[in-house]
Amino acid sequence: MPCPTRRRYPHNCFILGGRKLHPHLLQRQTKSLLDDKSTYRKLELNKKRNQEQDHSALMDEAASSFKFDDCKDEYWNPEEFSLLYGTPVWDQSSAAQRIILNQLYWVAYYAQIVSAEIATIYLNQVSAAGLYTHEDFRIVCDALDLETKQERAHINAFKTIGEDVEYRLFGERLFTYPMRSLFEQTMIFPDSNPAKDFWRMLQIKGFTLMSSSNAFVASQYLLVRGLRTLNGKLIQHKLSNYYSNHLNKEAAPIPAKISYYHFMDESFHFNTSKIIGHEIPRSLEPPTAFETWIINQGVAGCQKDHFHFSATIKGIFWYEPALFDVIYKVFRSAHFGMSDAEAREMLQKCFCRENDGIAQSFELHQTAFESYKAYVDSITYMDQRNRNMTIMSANTIQKYLARNGEALRSFKGSG
Repeated sequence: MPCPTRRRYPHNCFILGGRKLHPHLLQRQTKSLLDDKSTYRKLELNKKRNQEQDHSALMDEAASSFKFDDCKDEYWNPEEFSLLYGTPVWDQSSAAQRIILNQLYWVAYYAQIVSAEIATIYLNQVSAAGLYTHEDFRIVCDALDLETKQERAHINAFKTIGEDVEYRLFGERLFTYPMRSLFEQTMIFPDSNPAKDFWRMLQIKGFTLMSSSNAFVASQYLLVRGLRTLNGKLIQHKLSNYYSNHLNKEAAPIPAKISYYHFMDESFHFNTSKIIGHEIPRSLEPPTAFETWIINQGVAGCQKDHFHFSATIKGIFWYEPALFDVIYKVFRSAHFGMSDAEAREMLQKCFCRENDGIAQSFELHQTAFESYKAYVDSITYMDQRNRNMTIMSANTIQKYLARNGEALRSFKGSG
């Protein structure tokens, strides 16, 4: 469908689709998305292709067909995307233990994606409400509606498999959790406390209140969404390659198929984020000083959330000491059979001494930091703190080791 066109005429009238409209039908805003033909067509094409290639039904079918016994003896991801890959515990693990660590990476990684997508479902609708206050923005809202439907299918698949795997391997949750609101916590293993969590909840509620009635703030949620998913896009492409390159796709493990289906959907979601976050502001009034401050606060919040890196699960910004209890349980389980002393010593080796796993995770963190800088480079209203990603770039391996060492000295363990 071609983009509608508008020709303005004197006396506050204009022609839309060949019909002269009277003043009482005029839009209130002085700019229109319909005037930005390039952006409108990008949105239209991205939405059309996402509809045509929608993987929701395939995700549902795969999740309902999953049987752990069918794929319990094989990798679900490329080997480097295994829990604790490159650390001393990986180096000494047997082939069977490495398979478990590879499968646990899938469970843990997509548990974090579930949390992010719960937030996305809510914030998509809030932002659509804010953008719909301007006429001509239906295409944006329809695109976000489609993505919301897809996110529900993603969440169902990840939870169905992740919870089943943890139950069969350990009889309890490790990385998964019951459904919850984004107001509780988006990062599963954060550097936080009740006071920080309460302040975060107030900030999110304030942001959602503003974005539901402010088109500019609503559009810039998508800028922040794109920034938050940029590193995930790089990781998920590699995870999807396990299925793409599989010699027998029909016999490939179902979790690998789901990684591929998810990446295909999310590729369109990232395009939506970039188009709306970067280009839609051209069809809105210039931001006020307050609106600019709000968006810079949002980007700074992303930097803070992504300050940490984790050797436990490469590519996720978890706070390592918050994971100690879970990793201790893995080490003490029947699959690894460590004593209390052995498990504690292994925590020390993996998290408090330099090793390949830490180096690889830090390198990936640096790649993310540079990608984030490039992503916001063209945004004129970014402040220097965000343009240079100074918060995120302040982390180092030495700080990581010092934090872990201090936390481990007071670690009590759960068994």
